[in-house]
Amino acid sequence: MGRVNEKVILVSGGARGMGEAHARLLVAEGAKVVITDILHTEGETLATELGSSAIYVRQDVTQPADWARTVAVAESSFGALHGLVNNAGIASMAPIEQFPLDKWNKTIAVNLTGAFLGMQAALPAIRRAGGGSIVNISSVEGLRGTAGLHAYVASSFGVRGITKSAALEAAASGVRVNSIHPGFITTPITERFDPSLFPIPLGRAGWPQEVSHAVLFLLSDESSYFTGSEIVVDGGLTTGVPHRWQAAENIF
Repeated sequence: MGRVNEKVILVSGGARGMGEAHARLLVAEGAKVVITDILHTEGETLATELGSSAIYVRQDVTQPADWARTVAVAESSFGALHGLVNNAGIASMAPIEQFPLDKWNKTIAVNLTGAFLGMQAALPAIRRAGGGSIVNISSVEGLRGTAGLHAYVASSFGVRGITKSAALEAAASGVRVNSIHPGFITTPITERFDPSLFPIPLGRAGWPQEVSHAVLFLLSDESSYFTGSEIVVDGGLTTGVPHRWQAAENIF
């Protein structure tokens, strides 16, 4: 308990799924949390449940004005901003020849431009607080390709890259910037997929809370020497080349 005591953290896309899990764990560990989302009812309900340690702000992460307002609300409500979790994300699937341009643009806008705008808005406030931590939620799709998920893959690689360039700039002012790369996690986005179709060595999908523990670590002072780093939370999914072991064994 108390690993992020009195830290003020902004969590985008925090109304449900992984974002909700992050918000719950951070409050349990002593943080003040600003939950943002476009899911107004879910966001308000969660903030009410979490009590005085959380507030909800309706936010479109693709809009710079919304970011400026959200950061201002964090500082006015809780006195400072110590951390940001760029968690908001969407995904669309289609063959590349048929991938709709509007879905491409929207995915890039939410996943990549949203993270860029979040860092741009939050960095000055985190510096004013004396330093802190930014956690960008990317994906294992930022480490490899997946057919059909072209915009999601591109945005995930982009988040991975901008995390490193931002880390280089922010380090001198005491702000750390790292990325987390979840694999198959049980959320509303993945509920239509069967996890048994994926070669996950641990044999199951992950839970949002398992990603949240990595988020908590990177926001806490325990990760004081981490910046520009990648934490992969995927049950071993990206560890090796998938193959049938018996067939491979017979080759040697």
